[in-house]
Amino acid sequence: MLRLDHVVYAVPDLDEAAVRFREEFGLDSTEGGRHERWGTANRIVPLGDQYLELVAAVDEPVAAETAFGSGVLERAAGGGGWLTIAAVADDLDAVASRLGIEVGSGSRTRPDGQTVRWRMVGLDDPRREPWMPFFLTWDISDELHPGRARAGHGVRATGFAWVEVGGDAERLRTWLGGDELPIRVTDGEPGIHRVAVSTADGELVIE
Repeated sequence: MLRLDHVVYAVPDLDEAAVRFREEFGLDSTEGGRHERWGTANRIVPLGDQYLELVAAVDEPVAAETAFGSGVLERAAGGGGWLTIAAVADDLDAVASRLGIEVGSGSRTRPDGQTVRWRMVGLDDPRREPWMPFFLTWDISDELHPGRARAGHGVRATGFAWVEVGGDAERLRTWLGGDELPIRVTDGEPGIHRVAVSTADGELVIE
């Protein structure tokens, strides 16, 4: 089984993005930490069991040498925008076997010194387009999941309603192995177009 875990939004500057998301959408964020391997850092917009991740390159030479960091730099150079989707897999090894991909790992260090770790599949796979999720399994206790972080949202946000992408619906179904995620495939330029957050007052759509 797969579940939507988080959606990544690349930005030129994390502090400026935090102000924008608070003022425009009522979504507060908390400092996440650094991905030393990718030369990036993030802020977390917690949504319970899910989260929106704001990410920026903080070490451009390192970022430029990695696929993920290069993607962040490219999106940030255009002013920022949606970068990728992450789905939690109950059986990550089975997903890796089905796709013929090795399981990798990732981590970041939080401001409080704790290390957040995960195992993942498909992030750097050349077959995956940005509108196709990569897969992960968290190697942490439940309370350390980024979506559980504290934030003072101006709206009562409860999770993602849907993600709208431009892509190929059949290719997405094949990539997901028949599992369903709240991803809407539409015509238009390939990529992530819009993301809707469920709130007590309805859907909050972020482009």
